[in-house]
Amino acid sequence: MVNKVDHIGIAVKDLQETLKFYEGVLGLKSAGTETVEEQKVKVAFLPIGDTEVELLESTSEDGPIAKYIEKNGEGVQHIAFKVDDIEAAIAEMKEKGIRMIDEKPRYGAGGAKIAFCHPKSTHGVLIELCQR
Repeated sequence: MVNKVDHIGIAVKDLQETLKFYEGVLGLKSAGTETVEEQKVKVAFLPIGDTEVELLESTSEDGPIAKYIEKNGEGVQHIAFKVDDIEAAIAEMKEKGIRMIDEKPRYGAGGAKIAFCHPKSTHGVLIELCQR
């Protein structure tokens, strides 16, 4: 079902300030920023090898990233696995008893179809299924 790690999502308070570290210190280059209104986030993807680091800044005090940072602080928020058929992947997860946050795919950054698995079913890790 899973092809590779598509990206690792990192919750940040200030996207531009965080980019200074990833670009200036680590030498990664942002592929640009994008706002995803539905998820109340501004994101930047930084390609590295055949995966990416996704930096996520909340655009709203009541957004999921703002809530995550309030509870946990900045840091790794999710890991995304690439799948070829997200509908089939959701069905397979549910068939195997995995609790899904998203019963149907929604659109994420870069036009990807995404669905999240609940951390209570995945040993505490927020897992995103991602079809590009």
